[in-house]
Amino acid sequence: MRFRQLEYFVAVARERHFARAAAACHVSQPALSAAINRLEQELNVSLINRGHTFEGLTPEGERLVIWAKRILAEHDAFKAEVQAVQSGVTGVLRLGVVPSASTTIALVVAAFCAAHPLAKVQIKSGLSAAEISRRLRNFELDAGVTYLDDGEDPRLFFVPLYEERYVLIASDELLPEIPATMTWRQASALPLAVLTTEMRSRQVIDDAFSQNQIRMEPQVETDSIASLHAHMKTGQWASIVPHSWVQTITPSSRTRIVPLVDPVATARVAAAISPASPGSVTARAFAAVAARLSLGELFDRGLSSIVPEAPATRLAD
Repeated sequence: MRFRQLEYFVAVARERHFARAAAACHVSQPALSAAINRLEQELNVSLINRGHTFEGLTPEGERLVIWAKRILAEHDAFKAEVQAVQSGVTGVLRLGVVPSASTTIALVVAAFCAAHPLAKVQIKSGLSAAEISRRLRNFELDAGVTYLDDGEDPRLFFVPLYEERYVLIASDELLPEIPATMTWRQASALPLAVLTTEMRSRQVIDDAFSQNQIRMEPQVETDSIASLHAHMKTGQWASIVPHSWVQTITPSSRTRIVPLVDPVATARVAAAISPASPGSVTARAFAAVAARLSLGELFDRGLSSIVPEAPATRLAD
């Protein structure tokens, strides 16, 4: 059994198409098919249901693809370990990021690249926490930045990064006075542009409104962080976002940023890697860098430098 045979088999399982798998592996389709045939002969089992097209994996094939991914990941980890001993951490860190962290991930990546200048980073943004967990378990990602819920995946290792709190951002046209805080009920009276309901930060926001027996009905919903920033910038809509975003916003004199209370909604964000040993060298290096950061303190300072210290006239509920 050769590593290349396993690579070809995993590619077929992933692409569910022989021609696409061959293209992904940069070989001809006959060469790929021949390698998989030899693998089946060595194992004395049929791995793929074949007709005129790919028809899925056999039960034996479903089991092998799990082991093949693990074997290939360990093989890559060993090669990276040798390189790290010789010249430092190199290779590519495949990093998955939940949407709300796409505004802050550059801080973590900058620290990682400063510590390991020979390493490269590929970021997959816009992934759900569940999708990041799945890809980490399947060795499709080396690390993730995701939400740390009470029911976090026990098969992963987490390094807490910071705790999100939520703020309202609005123009002075929508919010003439600057209160020290606002309630969620007060915020619900403003025209809102927010992220879509499948995103974890939106679910935290909806839960906070629900605790006040309020059903939020935003005028604009978007699955794009860039689009949400653009809508806020027009001044026509207010939005509710994690306070960590303040670091990436350049507020004008017209911008109001106000913490939301009653309740103070929070969500924990963490770096995640697979705890498998030896695992990815780049993933372990990323987790070590993340553990040394103090992002929570940084975001809190950024918010306190913008939010007024003394309460102004409180808005009427």
